[in-house]
Amino acid sequence: MLQPSPPRKRRGRLLRSGAASMVLLAVAGYLAVQYVTGGVGAPGCKVVSAEDDRTTYEFTPEQAVNAATITAVGTARNLPERAVTIALATALQESTLRNIDYGDRDSLGLFQQRPSQGWGTPKEIMDPAYSAARFYDHLVEVPGYTRLPLTVAAQRVQRSGFPQAYAKHETDAKLLAAALTGRSAATLTCEGRPGAARAEGPAAVRAALVRDFGQDVLQPAGATADGASAAPTASPSPTPGGTGASAGSDGSDGSDGSDGRTVTLPVTAGSGTEERLDRRGWQLAHWAVANASSLRIERVSYAGRVWTAGSTDSKWYPTGTGSTGGAERAAGSVRITSAR
Repeated sequence: MLQPSPPRKRRGRLLRSGAASMVLLAVAGYLAVQYVTGGVGAPGCKVVSAEDDRTTYEFTPEQAVNAATITAVGTARNLPERAVTIALATALQESTLRNIDYGDRDSLGLFQQRPSQGWGTPKEIMDPAYSAARFYDHLVEVPGYTRLPLTVAAQRVQRSGFPQAYAKHETDAKLLAAALTGRSAATLTCEGRPGAARAEGPAAVRAALVRDFGQDVLQPAGATADGASAAPTASPSPTPGGTGASAGSDGSDGSDGSDGRTVTLPVTAGSGTEERLDRRGWQLAHWAVANASSLRIERVSYAGRVWTAGSTDSKWYPTGTGSTGGAERAAGSVRITSAR
């Protein structure tokens, strides 16, 4: 005759079962939070080739933010697109474009830089803008890096034990660089998650722009050193401590019915070529889309195209079509509207 299990064993099994359930619930909760904040889950973002729309790369909102930062830091230094491509391929290999706080020995961050090797303090290296700047510092010291194979240029900086590993990321890095430098127009989209968390508004958008591009990003293109515009702009440009004379206190010019939720970045002024200015405009527009989930951006418009968060296909539509909810009115401005 079978004897019942001793009470102590039954309690042990119950405790183990309960502990396992708690772990599963904790993991499920973590994944849910990460999905809402754009950390993991479905890719959510996609970039397509301007030459061949069958060539695509899909990635997460977290990766999009980091890729946009790496690109902005490079272009703020007037580095060529090739430099950005090398940096993006390197970060894809080293961290999958995630700002991780672990790695081989004391390696940290997007580029797995080591404090013990003089790359900076752990806190500094975990700042994506800082780590990208340090990567570029070393890259520009490599003679003829733009003409070298990507694996060679990256290896001269990284000194990796797997130097050929960077090669497999070159195609994806080229797609990202073309979009995030603005050379390829309307090629980067994200789903965005409007209403998933409290919107922080235009102040957070401006702070993130300055973090990635530097203070000059809030000046009209072609502005003089004292901040005066070299030519009239379509609408006032926001500044860190305020806005133009006719702008609202939040950085919106108040003309788009956005209740002070829009940051307007004019890109038409100055003596730059039309191609250069258009490229700058698309860089800023794609940057905003890449940051849509983290900054709760609802809509981005530029050059007669509008992207709206939460749409099922995440396409850029011509102004005035689709559910844009507010068309671009300044043809030469990037307009970034935060969620309510």
